[in-house]
Amino acid sequence: MKSGTVGRAMEFLWYGHAGRVLIMLPTSGGRQNENEDFGLVEVVRPLIEAGQLQVVCPDSLNRESWADESLPPEEKLRRHELYDRFLAHEFFPWLAERSGRHDPILYGASLGGWQAVTFAARYPHLVSRVIAFSGFFDLRRLTKTWFGGSAYFYSPVDFIANMDADWVARISKVEWIIATGDGDSLAEETRTLGALFGRKGIPAHVELWPGVFGHDWPFWKQHLPRFVP
Repeated sequence: MKSGTVGRAMEFLWYGHAGRVLIMLPTSGGRQNENEDFGLVEVVRPLIEAGQLQVVCPDSLNRESWADESLPPEEKLRRHELYDRFLAHEFFPWLAERSGRHDPILYGASLGGWQAVTFAARYPHLVSRVIAFSGFFDLRRLTKTWFGGSAYFYSPVDFIANMDADWVARISKVEWIIATGDGDSLAEETRTLGALFGRKGIPAHVELWPGVFGHDWPFWKQHLPRFVP
């Protein structure tokens, strides 16, 4: 689809014809075909074929933002903000119109997990459920020592911690699923976000899969079907 926000066509893949919509975000360097190539679409194919689920895999700007080491962090974030606005003001409304559904599930793993949580917490009226595997939730992991401009609003451990009662009520309407293996180097990020949700009174399902690394495609394929549709 042509994006006025990004200024070019944004590619996507769509599987299925009926049922709830599952949006699968790519990981750090991935494109719209990544989740299919690594088998994530295949593990939910029975639901697609039964007309219970539609899967949509959009492209990202990750290669031109976070994955481009030639850019300073403020420019990486500026480019990510374009993608954020594209999703919120163009892609999600278009998905709702095309599918006739207003209860989408947003899935992401690793960097995609951060994107899924950040997006849903900023636009809770657009997302019904979040599935974030092996994510990080402190933007400083991407920006290092820089934390200026609008960085605060893309760092869930910061802006969720300071949400007032009205915003807590809004994001509490989203079903939150945050998980990874307890051997993941990012496992503490899952624990931290889970504890933050608990302190704010936001219902969330938090899992640390015992005895496994967790931060890899086989684990994500194993656990994703449990949480859809």
